[in-house]
Amino acid sequence: MIRAITHGIVTAVTLLSAQALLAQDITVNLVNEPSTLDPHQQWNPDSYYVYRNIFDNLVTRDNAGKIVPQIATEWTQVSDIEMVLKIRDDVTFHDGEPLTAEDVAYSIQRITNPDFGSPQLGQFNQITGAEATGDYEVTLTTKGAYPVLLAQLVKLSVVPKHVLEEVGDEAFNAAPVGSGPFTFETWNRGVDVTLSRNESYWGDTGPFETAAFVAVPDASTRVANLRAGTADLIVSIDSDVARQLDGQSGVQVLSAPTERVAFMGMNTLRPPFDDPMVRKAATMAIDREGIVQGILAGGETVVHQMATPSHFGYVEGREAIPYDLAEAKRIVEETGAGDMPMRFATSPVYDQRIVQAIQQMLTDAGFDVEISMTDMSTYLQAARAPEQTDRPYLSFGRWSCACQDVDGVQFPLLHSSSSWSRVADVTLDGLLEKGRTALDEATRMAAYTEVQQIVQDNAYILPLYQAVALYGASDQLEWTPTANEGLFLNRMSWSE
Repeated sequence: MIRAITHGIVTAVTLLSAQALLAQDITVNLVNEPSTLDPHQQWNPDSYYVYRNIFDNLVTRDNAGKIVPQIATEWTQVSDIEMVLKIRDDVTFHDGEPLTAEDVAYSIQRITNPDFGSPQLGQFNQITGAEATGDYEVTLTTKGAYPVLLAQLVKLSVVPKHVLEEVGDEAFNAAPVGSGPFTFETWNRGVDVTLSRNESYWGDTGPFETAAFVAVPDASTRVANLRAGTADLIVSIDSDVARQLDGQSGVQVLSAPTERVAFMGMNTLRPPFDDPMVRKAATMAIDREGIVQGILAGGETVVHQMATPSHFGYVEGREAIPYDLAEAKRIVEETGAGDMPMRFATSPVYDQRIVQAIQQMLTDAGFDVEISMTDMSTYLQAARAPEQTDRPYLSFGRWSCACQDVDGVQFPLLHSSSSWSRVADVTLDGLLEKGRTALDEATRMAAYTEVQQIVQDNAYILPLYQAVALYGASDQLEWTPTANEGLFLNRMSWSE
């Protein structure tokens, strides 16, 4: 009798162990919790990492960076201002309702509605109309020729019209409904977001039954969690941590050069940075090569424009304003720019070694700079404050459009109409508009060549380096990071 009971226990344990192997979960440590789970709101990394698994986009990029179908199966540019998209007919939202052309048209109308106030509006505001011209066909119209349209649509998630019209924006953000490979389960504010595999997904779902995205602001705690096995993947590690993890048992370091440009933003519409000489002094005070070689040392490279070689519109051979601390000091003293205390905005998601180094370099030049650290949501709100006087004097940022076209970087950061911009230059605006509307590539390149020259001559913004994404992961996780920095759970797997 005892043997029979023991055998039953062993059998039960064996079955449970087998089920545990099949029921694979993943825990990801982010820096901050998402500021939103609504894909038409903020597009910061901690939000994007999570909601991109809940929602499908019109098109996406494969691991090689090629634009491939997702909800749109094919597309035809029928005129300079019209594109027709064919929509999948086998997709359902997580509530079981079918995804139709009406949902696609609604999604485009929502994100391009100025009253909605999407921070992403500057990347979609060339679209003037979206209409369902069939059950599974949508026709887009643009203000004029817009060669960047398809690359921008990579970022446009499809949301359910019926849900949003019923519950509204706030409730939708609290409990999002998408059509992606994972469904939303819970959001414990300040702690974690949990997703479950969508067993009815039209495409590949990957091996994970559940995924937990945990907010862990402290980098050392993220690393400790990885070593302890309570995290399977951690984001935003620096080169020092990568070197510590490299070669350790049970963990691995994964990396990829990105299309993200790190930069120091200056509020050119607020004294003292309304003076181009002061901006040049701040630019000359920063030893970018020293930052890349002496601090980062993770494969980053200095860039002299708000672009990387992977972007269309990158201008070869561009020279930068040289590092010249003595000249920077002279200008600061001559202009009195050092007499004004200035706030330098940052967030824990960024490498604070870089922020502190920049602060010290500016201080060495005579500026009075104080670091202002806030959570990412607050940082983003300040960056887009309605009044320029409420925006910080200085900020550290890393911008990516995931579109591999400089329009997605330079228009939002430099065009006066953008809520992110702290620049007002009519000539620059005209060139940025030409660059995003000309169909001829030579004309576009000529426009962007002039843009780079104007930006440099006026020191409107300081490009720093092309960022490299570094991750720590369990050595059982099989995943190839890409330049667009997406954490697509259905493209990951566990090794046997």
